[in-house]
Amino acid sequence: METGATGTTGSTGPAEGAEAPSDAGPDWTGLPPGLLKLRRLLLVLWMVPLAVAVGLVLTMLAGPPWAAFALLPLAVLAWGWPMLGRNWRSWRYAERADDLLLSRGVLWHEETIVPYGRMQLVEVTSGPLERKFGLASLQLHTAAAATDATIPGLAPAEAERLRDRLTELGEARSAGL
Repeated sequence: METGATGTTGSTGPAEGAEAPSDAGPDWTGLPPGLLKLRRLLLVLWMVPLAVAVGLVLTMLAGPPWAAFALLPLAVLAWGWPMLGRNWRSWRYAERADDLLLSRGVLWHEETIVPYGRMQLVEVTSGPLERKFGLASLQLHTAAAATDATIPGLAPAEAERLRDRLTELGEARSAGL
């Protein structure tokens, strides 16, 4: 009796014309790099002036040796830079047939499932800095306040497309309730 796979040697995927396995998992979409640039810019814009201010104030009030405490905001900057990158990479979302999946977090991983039929309001917001970087946030509101979800830093066209699609799917799913 012969054991092993039959077929073409080296073939790792399904045969041509065959469907992919249904348990392949959702098709995740990450956030655009503009969000990471914005968050890193904000980190620099807060920590560098803080370091300069702490250094100047401590030098004038307590003497030059105490100005070494100005290195603390710079240490926060050095630590925060890669942490922002890790956090940005952890954010993703997936549109499925009946719900929207949101996944985020590095140490505390959080995954949220928002059924389309439970969505009451989908809004797109964009503050001045977000507009400058070509970004928008999508916020989903449901009947339960604990399940409200936000997808930050989307491209405005993607946020509007997602808003329209989620609204359409939400209306279609809630019509049967």
